[in-house]
Amino acid sequence: MNKNLFIYLTPVLLGILIFTSNFLNTRLFHFGENNFAVWFVLSVLCFATGWYINKSLGWHRGGKVVFAVIIAVTFISMVLITFFKEYFGTSELLAENLVLYSLRNIMLGAMAFFGMSVAELLRLQRDLLVNQEKLKIFEEGLRDAKKESELEIKDAKIKAQGLVVSAELEAKDILLRKERLIDELKEFIQAEKELIKKYEDIR
Repeated sequence: MNKNLFIYLTPVLLGILIFTSNFLNTRLFHFGENNFAVWFVLSVLCFATGWYINKSLGWHRGGKVVFAVIIAVTFISMVLITFFKEYFGTSELLAENLVLYSLRNIMLGAMAFFGMSVAELLRLQRDLLVNQEKLKIFEEGLRDAKKESELEIKDAKIKAQGLVVSAELEAKDILLRKERLIDELKEFIQAEKELIKKYEDIR
C-alpha cells in the first residue's frame, strides 16, 4: 500500500519541483545568489524522479505521466503568472515572459525524461547482457547435444556394422551346413544306390 502510494506521489513531487522553478530568479547564471546551484539541485531531483517513475511505472506509462505533469504544471504556471504578474515581474512583455517560464518548466520536465531514458537504457543493457549469457549457454548446450548425437550416431554405426558382420557369419554358417547336408545326402543316396545294386546282384 505504501509502495503504491509512493509510486503515485512521485509524479506529484515532480510537478511540485517543476512548479517551484517559477519562484526562482530568471537570471539563471547569477552566481551571487546561488541561483545556478538551486537550478542544478532541481534538475538532479527531476532526473531522480524521472528515474523512479521509469522503474515503477515503466517507459510507456511513465512517459505519458511525465508528459501530462509537464503540460498540467505549465498550464497552472501560466494562469498563476498571468494573475500575479506584478509579483513575478511580468507586467511588461507578458507573452515573452510566459514563454520563458514555460521553457523553464519544459526544461525541468526534459530532465525527468532524461532520467527515464537513462534508467530504461540501463535496464535494456542489463537485459541484453542476460540474453547474451542465455544465448551463450544455449549455444554451449547445442554444441554438447551435437557432440552427443555424433557419438550416438557413431555408436549406432558400430552396432550396425557388428550386426551386419554377425548376420554375414550366420549366413555363411548356414550355407556351410547346407552344403554339408547336401554332401551327406549325396553320400547317403550313393550308398543307397550301391546297396540296392548289391541287393539286386544277390537275387
